Amino acid sequence: MVVMAVVSAVGLAADDRVLVGAPIWFKSFKFSVSFVAYCLSLAWMLSLLPRGRRVGWWAGTVVALASLVEMVIIVGQVMRGKRSHFNHETPFDDALFNAMAVTVVILWLGTLAIAVLLLCARSADRASAWAMRSGIVLALAGAAVGFLMTQPAPGQRRGVSEVVGAHSVGVPDGGPSMPLTGWSTTGGDLRIPHFVGMHALQLLPLLVMVLTTLAPRFARLADARVRMRLVLLASGVYAAAFTLLLWQALRGQPLIQPDGVTLTVAGLILVAAVLGTYGSLRVPTPLAGKTTTDVSASKELVS
Repeated sequence: MVVMAVVSAVGLAADDRVLVGAPIWFKSFKFSVSFVAYCLSLAWMLSLLPRGRRVGWWAGTVVALASLVEMVIIVGQVMRGKRSHFNHETPFDDALFNAMAVTVVILWLGTLAIAVLLLCARSADRASAWAMRSGIVLALAGAAVGFLMTQPAPGQRRGVSEVVGAHSVGVPDGGPSMPLTGWSTTGGDLRIPHFVGMHALQLLPLLVMVLTTLAPRFARLADARVRMRLVLLASGVYAAAFTLLLWQALRGQPLIQPDGVTLTVAGLILVAAVLGTYGSLRVPTPLAGKTTTDVSASKELVS
């Protein structure tokens, strides 16, 4: 995926073709960079499994191979000047998209197997364990949003339309979009909850790393119970934000133009996060010996 990212970056600089309103190499670049983060995170989590390593190795290999097949198809279609997703223009394009659909299902099932292993695994540090568990469950939910994109948009018919499926909701794909991300600014965009959900795999474990790094300086964070509560709170807030973004996209509402209902729900989530953080920090600090042991256990997992 690193190689694919470099190739795509060169393509962005050297190839001025535009497809569906975006530089033609932009999709392969985004996918390859995302897969780098995704696979590194899974590899790190698999390395922490106390049991089931062989099953984890097979699940990780399945994820890697499915990712590779998907990227080969995406890059191949870019070289042909064709869109890779939702393309039913010719029997060959149709076959390629169907093959991608199969690889996505296989990738999702491989990740699900890893999630089951993590949910069943016992860890010395509960905060780290729950950050990984919550992260991979949210990543599975985010990946599942991709299945919604394959449903026919208004005016499309399976077996008739050359394009069946869309990222945008309420507006055609390829319209006005945000810089860098390419997300729609005139309608809903399912890529937003898809992105946010999948990257919980990195962000929640990163939170544990930050808390563990700050623990020697802040006595409250040296308490394993505090870190555990903060991780559970962050997981709940993250899940609520993901759900809100999905709901907003399905209503055909642009991310940067939320209505009053969306802003109200977002405000409630923010208030819950602030109050939850305050409550999580208001616990007694344990004895110094216990604190040192807890922080050491966390540092071992982080390292």
